[in-house]
Amino acid sequence: MIVSQLLNTSFPTLNFSDKPSFALQLMDDYDVLHLAVLEEEKFVGLVAKDDLIDAIESDMHLSDPNILKRYWIHQDDHFLSALRLIAEHELSLLPVVSAQMELVGVILTKEFLKSISTFLGNDEKGAVIVLETDKRNFSFGELSRLVETNDAYITQLNTYTEASSGLVVITLKINKIEVSAIVATFQRYDYVVRHFYGEEEYANELKENYQHLLSYLNM
Repeated sequence: MIVSQLLNTSFPTLNFSDKPSFALQLMDDYDVLHLAVLEEEKFVGLVAKDDLIDAIESDMHLSDPNILKRYWIHQDDHFLSALRLIAEHELSLLPVVSAQMELVGVILTKEFLKSISTFLGNDEKGAVIVLETDKRNFSFGELSRLVETNDAYITQLNTYTEASSGLVVITLKINKIEVSAIVATFQRYDYVVRHFYGEEEYANELKENYQHLLSYLNM
């Protein structure tokens, strides 16, 4: 997924000549903490609500370099680059520019989170299993094979290296809800299963037996 697929092209912007008070009102109207600033249709920077409040008190203008932040991304960049900038600078929106530094739109953080959720397959049913292993033992091929031996497949895989232990932490999304057999398979192959989120077969059996018991008592 690239940045151009995430654009909001109709969001309001500010001009160099606008007053900080107008910018603050616009932010309140659209429920954001940042807005892009243009000069002759070219992107020149991003302003934040906290800085604008200080600007009003000190009679500063939007053109002041102490207010303008140079946070932006190109429309052809990968969405992970946008995610890094938004997280690092706590942005409510991120301006998106062309090669000529023309503003082509913005990424709204609230909408972005929804897109990431869809990208990660959160709309699809399935279990999540979190494993840990040594770096030298990490193999996507083996993980996939072990899941497939249980008539399932991996729909999403994410990893990170834990700073405190050096272990690779692996998060798997699987196309099945019942995960008892898959969890047992990983444990047999010496993977540490940190967490899993789904339904195990015995849980379903307990529920079914409970329903039978209720039916018997109601007779």
